[in-house]
Amino acid sequence: MTKKLCVVGLGYIGLPTAVMFANHGLYVHGVDVNEKAVELIKNKQLHIEENGLQERLESAVDNGHFTVGTTAEEADIFIIAVPSPINEDKTANLNYVREATKSIVPYVRKGNLVILESTVPPRTVEDVMLPVLRETGLELGSELFVSHSPERVIPGKVFEELVNNDRIVGGINEESSRLTVELYKTFVKGNIHVTDATTAEMVKVIENTYRDVNIAFANELAKISEKIGVNAWEAIKLANYHPRVNIHLPGPGVGGHCIAVDPWFLTELQPELAKIISLSRHTNDSMPEYTALKTKSLLDEKGIQHGRVAVLGLAFKGNIDDMRESPSTDVLHHLEKLGVDYTAFDPHIKENKIERQTQSLDEAVAHVDVILILTDHNEFKELLPSSVENHMRTKIIFDTKNCIQRDQWKAAGFDVVLLGDSKVSTL
Repeated sequence: MTKKLCVVGLGYIGLPTAVMFANHGLYVHGVDVNEKAVELIKNKQLHIEENGLQERLESAVDNGHFTVGTTAEEADIFIIAVPSPINEDKTANLNYVREATKSIVPYVRKGNLVILESTVPPRTVEDVMLPVLRETGLELGSELFVSHSPERVIPGKVFEELVNNDRIVGGINEESSRLTVELYKTFVKGNIHVTDATTAEMVKVIENTYRDVNIAFANELAKISEKIGVNAWEAIKLANYHPRVNIHLPGPGVGGHCIAVDPWFLTELQPELAKIISLSRHTNDSMPEYTALKTKSLLDEKGIQHGRVAVLGLAFKGNIDDMRESPSTDVLHHLEKLGVDYTAFDPHIKENKIERQTQSLDEAVAHVDVILILTDHNEFKELLPSSVENHMRTKIIFDTKNCIQRDQWKAAGFDVVLLGDSKVSTL
């Protein structure tokens, strides 16, 4: 008998996961509280951008294995893939996880499996989910099985990584883990590692915190390099030739639903112990202001009193449309505080999400003094000076992602500024 899944949360993780299972022979019902998203998916249209998702969605709907709605249905297995953001005070907001768990309680039956995929603070399964699931009246571990299997994919490569990445499975008992492993073997080719639920939660938070700390180190190196006349990107590249060194890259800040959020989970749980973690978070959170101040200094050095900046890139990483926790929005906020006028353009964000956003590159660069690149979209890597220079008032480009062909821009008469390099490339 073909198993039925109910996937709660049809965002950047839930929707790809749902259609993946639907295209591997399972019947899947997807659930989301966003009625607009549900209607779009019903009509085989996307509310998010992900490589390969459109054709997989069409296949899943057309083969009759994927339905969507705003309420859950009875199923053999429930997967919860809802957001787990932070509050303004940097504490974890687990309301989505709690409410999603409550929403499936009326539909859970004896023998069912419930899997949490959302990245959460350690002990969320034990302290948040299990108390809610006890309302089913089923005995946990023998009549109702529960586990945590955190997603480990990167936007833009979700389907490739769903299949090939190793997976962590942490059940509340051995049978919960066994059932979860059996499910993911439907399409996972990577190794599946089994542990307990709380350790699985800790593993995912560790992974993202490691990257955050590493990026903070890179950002400190960038600031130091600017002071002492070194190109940080070159220095990091050369250092990484050492077989036991893997330094990440600097940038205008850290965004996304994981790296910019998850370290706070550990800081909240053990604030007196998470010293390096907390300092790294503050370091990375300081980069948008640092970027804005450096942009303002470029105008001041030219004696431009009423400068205008074209901000290129609003998504938190290249070639996606995801603005969650994007440092770009913080850079814009700091530019406003400094009295710097700007326009913003992102070719992947098709609807204007902020007040001064435009859908036209020509409009974005019209009469500006500085082009500020905050996201390394392919469109910006391939951008030619000849396509913008006649629109601009002053020829300065500030690259925070080391993604442009600097020699081309220099040859076109631009002042070329790179984050992490004190030298301004000019003719």
